[in-house]
Amino acid sequence: MAQTTEHRPPAPARTPRTPRTPRVHRAWSVAAVTFVTIIGAAAFASLPGLLIEPLHTEFDWSRGTIGFAVSVNLALYGLTAPFAAALMDRFGIRRVVAVALTVIALGSVLTVWMTAAWQLVLFWGILVGLGSGSMALAFAATVTNRWFTARRGLVTGILTAAGASGQLVFLPLLSWLVEHHGWRPAAVTVSLAAIAVVPFVWLLLRDHPADVGLAPYGGEYAEKPAPVTGAARRAVTVLLKAARTGPFWLLAGTFAICGASTNGLVKTHFVPAAHDHGMPVTAAAGLLAVIGVFDVVGTIASGWFTDRFEARRLLAVYYALRGVSLLFLPLLLAPAVHPPMIFFIVFYGLDWVATVPPTIALCREHYGEDSAIVFGWVLASHQVGAAVVAFAGGVARDVFGSYDTVWYASGALCAAAALMALVIRRPGRTDGLTLR
Repeated sequence: MAQTTEHRPPAPARTPRTPRTPRVHRAWSVAAVTFVTIIGAAAFASLPGLLIEPLHTEFDWSRGTIGFAVSVNLALYGLTAPFAAALMDRFGIRRVVAVALTVIALGSVLTVWMTAAWQLVLFWGILVGLGSGSMALAFAATVTNRWFTARRGLVTGILTAAGASGQLVFLPLLSWLVEHHGWRPAAVTVSLAAIAVVPFVWLLLRDHPADVGLAPYGGEYAEKPAPVTGAARRAVTVLLKAARTGPFWLLAGTFAICGASTNGLVKTHFVPAAHDHGMPVTAAAGLLAVIGVFDVVGTIASGWFTDRFEARRLLAVYYALRGVSLLFLPLLLAPAVHPPMIFFIVFYGLDWVATVPPTIALCREHYGEDSAIVFGWVLASHQVGAAVVAFAGGVARDVFGSYDTVWYASGALCAAAALMALVIRRPGRTDGLTLR
């Protein structure tokens, strides 16, 4: 009898394996490492305002000279950011941030042996400025864009608040060191804090969700893009494209005023200004630390608001409130801390960098995949504004004997920023405003 052959149906084609979805998404651990990294690096940002009086006393350098070194630091912090965002696309987040932290540590520790003002400009202004700019807020924007599709506003607020948390952690310690042991131990502490974070970055941070077989939080799985070559060329190309659009200049202008009224003015000159009125340095530094406490609350809340309300209106409110508070500050400075000053500290702290989440959101709305680099350039304007006022504030103190003129001018600038924010158009309202 002939043997029959059994015909079996073909086996079903294998479908690609769906990326696993862990109970707690890896994106949150990456965000946590980023948060800790920014906290560790925030130590260097806490120090400039504490150095003005000690360096003036020891070396007899003018406040304008010291302010110039701080202004170089702040300017490079901003101008490096867009190139750093492009370098992260080329070499990965881990490598760029690890090298940046090492440069910060080197620049800070070298100031211990300086004897001339040009060395302060080189070590603190250039080295620390370049290192800090390489892991500025563009770092937070890059991590958020890659690892999160949902909750971007909230995560941006949390990562932005990390800088304030670092200020909270380090300001009381650094002010105590400066008061009791001099400025050199404080500089060494900054160096150690920066270098201590490097192992966390190298071992725990990952460049892209695809590196661990995941989709972004709240999004769909996508393969890791190939490294983008020509980082410097891409950063400049993105700038040239963005510069042809109206929203870029409005965002850059408002953020320049943001930097002028925060890092350039309050962070750099609040402690010496309060000391001019008889307040101890440790008490003034403690008030700055309290600003850091409420900055955490305000920035996270701003991220939550940014997920729910129109970003440009939020910016207008933030700048208007900041301007009003700065106009009142000269009347509040006194030898002792009193309730109206505490109210200012709380109010100003809630508004300190609340502008960052809506600014990043507007960059994302208008400039899509290039938004991190565009925000890097917007951040550059923030730091240029900070640099101008850091220098001008020191010169104003040397010329007029007080900081009052700078407080009033900054309040007026914030009012202008509120109006500029309202002028920003929504994406698609005018041809050519959105880059893709």
